[in-house]
Amino acid sequence: MAMTTDYTANEPSRAEVDAWEEPTVIEFGAPWCGYCQAAQAPLAAAFTAHPDVAHIKVEDGRGRRLGRSFGVKLWPTLVFLKRGQEVARLVRPTRENDIAEALAQIDAR
Repeated sequence: MAMTTDYTANEPSRAEVDAWEEPTVIEFGAPWCGYCQAAQAPLAAAFTAHPDVAHIKVEDGRGRRLGRSFGVKLWPTLVFLKRGQEVARLVRPTRENDIAEALAQIDAR
């Protein structure tokens, strides 16, 4: 899978996320968020070496249950999942290397 560029307004349920088998990164944020926009270049660069990791961008905000279930407080928050379990988390990442290190923890390559 490639990096996703668009936020989904239809977030999956927490039960669905917990059942995912493939390595996945959930990116919580909003399209208008400056911190989220700034994170896109290092995120895209880090993902080039991890094409088998799924990526989902979830538009977060008031009343969004998935973000609350993960305790998201700042955007973007990246949650790195392996077999539905959180392995790593980055909040407002700015460095490609930090993202790549977290990706390596969930990618079997």
